[in-house]
Amino acid sequence: MTLVLVVDDVPAMAEQYAYDLQRVGGYDTLIAPGGASALDTLASEAVDCVILDLEMPGIDGFEVLRQMRERGEATPVIVYTGTGNYDRCVQAIKLGAYSFIDKAEPMERVVREVENALEHVRLVSEVEALRRDLGKESPLIGSSPAMRQLHDAIARLAPIPSPVLVAGESGSGKELVARELHRLSQHPDEPFVAINCAALPENLLESELFGHERGAFTGASRTRKGAFELARRGTLFLDEIGELPVPAQAKLLRVLEDGEVTRVGGERTIDTDARVVAATNRDLEAEVEARRFRQDLLYRLNVHVIHVPPLRDRLSDLPELAEHFVATTCSRFGVRRKKLDSDAIEILMAHDWKHNNVRELKNIVERMIIAADAETITAADVPVEVQGAGAPAGRGDSPRTFQAQKAEAERQIVIAALERNDWHITNTAAELGLADHSSLLKIMRRHGIQRPD
Repeated sequence: MTLVLVVDDVPAMAEQYAYDLQRVGGYDTLIAPGGASALDTLASEAVDCVILDLEMPGIDGFEVLRQMRERGEATPVIVYTGTGNYDRCVQAIKLGAYSFIDKAEPMERVVREVENALEHVRLVSEVEALRRDLGKESPLIGSSPAMRQLHDAIARLAPIPSPVLVAGESGSGKELVARELHRLSQHPDEPFVAINCAALPENLLESELFGHERGAFTGASRTRKGAFELARRGTLFLDEIGELPVPAQAKLLRVLEDGEVTRVGGERTIDTDARVVAATNRDLEAEVEARRFRQDLLYRLNVHVIHVPPLRDRLSDLPELAEHFVATTCSRFGVRRKKLDSDAIEILMAHDWKHNNVRELKNIVERMIIAADAETITAADVPVEVQGAGAPAGRGDSPRTFQAQKAEAERQIVIAALERNDWHITNTAAELGLADHSSLLKIMRRHGIQRPD
């Protein structure tokens, strides 16, 4: 629920404004009779928007704006005036106010201005998040059978508001799956909030997730919304969920069961509609056996599970991924676009991608771009540790062309799928997204694949 603070030293005006904001806009409202009270309220309540009178005794509206700026307070402020002195309103804009209105404006116009201010904050936050994420990861690139199966799973689960557990090795793209689930969800315009459970100190994790009240602990100088409140009706992505401390697991379970969150140090419950997507590279069943993860929480999270394939299970996607990383990295570095030659791709195809999957490929491509003096990235530019077994064959060796390695990758994908389905042809064809069992039989004949005795 949106909370609007009305600051005015005239009680009748403040109360009427608060009442009309509730009636027309459906907002929760608070009233502050002066500047000092407004600053205290901003420290103790998670206010979403402020409507501020400029002309007040003591700490006036201009001083409130100055102190908010010194605190780094990002809450949008709409100043209003009954004097018609718009030069002073312009001065307030220069001090950080979002906009100004006349006290005589119809309440419908005021509500529109509040909505515009909230949307402005949302867009600024989204742009900052995009800037932070720029160049971090690749989109979900690839048309291999494993990736087609992944896209199908995402499309099926995205519209469902239930929690989803995304499982996969480090660097395989679990956050990208979560973002795609959000993009295709029923509320793609709502926030996507990501929390890395392994990156935060245990004493701060609950505050990040659930928020805290002013004075809840040393350093909590103002009330703060947690990730559940910030996500609103959007998506909360909990990365490395297996690292979540047991006490926080119990609180997370309660939120998932009740749809309510309580800030640290608070008693009031706050409704939350955020859809939780959790990710892990751990075996959570084994963590449950070792008593490091709650079984009831696992049952809440794994109603729907998406498995992200490692790079080695979709090698046919590697050339496209590598070219994408070359293009985006060159653009980010501000250098002329380079290209990969076939020998370099051949070495990359032969590498054992077992450490960081797609993330490792991205890092290696970046190193190759820096190492290459010419416009074409050759085998000589590939890092030494990636070469060795992946180096192009010499004259006396059996050649390993790109097409040969692509065929071998396809063969391994088919064999792995057959083994998962106990060599049931129809079921395997369905898992691989093939038209029918005869299509799979043709591929098996092409690769000489036969069921072992």
